[in-house]
Amino acid sequence: MNISHIEHIGIAVENLEESIKYYEGVLGMKCYSIEEVVDQKVKTAFFLVGDTKIELLESTAPDGPIGKFIEKKGQGIHHIAFAVKNATEALKQAEERGVTLIDKVSRKGAEGLNIGFLHPKSTLGVLTELCSKE
Repeated sequence: MNISHIEHIGIAVENLEESIKYYEGVLGMKCYSIEEVVDQKVKTAFFLVGDTKIELLESTAPDGPIGKFIEKKGQGIHHIAFAVKNATEALKQAEERGVTLIDKVSRKGAEGLNIGFLHPKSTLGVLTELCSKE
């Protein structure tokens, strides 16, 4: 699979604007990008911490994945994302190793990355995202 680094940590939030104020005003970080991923029903904001990003995720619809997550578990850490050379190939390797996949092939995500998720029932309870530029 050849993971090179933690790409980002995804944090589900109820209100992106208020959350950005906390990260900027209290922690002194700078939001460098806000974008909406329409097909995932989410609006994102990114912060860079060293070589790792923090991705804040606000649902744009109650029935979206983040909306459902917040309804069930509240705000907080949603997933960890690892950078790989090729997300689709990494998904195939994970499946060959017995991991249940949410995505069989990668799809477009925020920041133009190709992304795919591993099911938390197969990853010790941690929703795991694999990301690549290819």
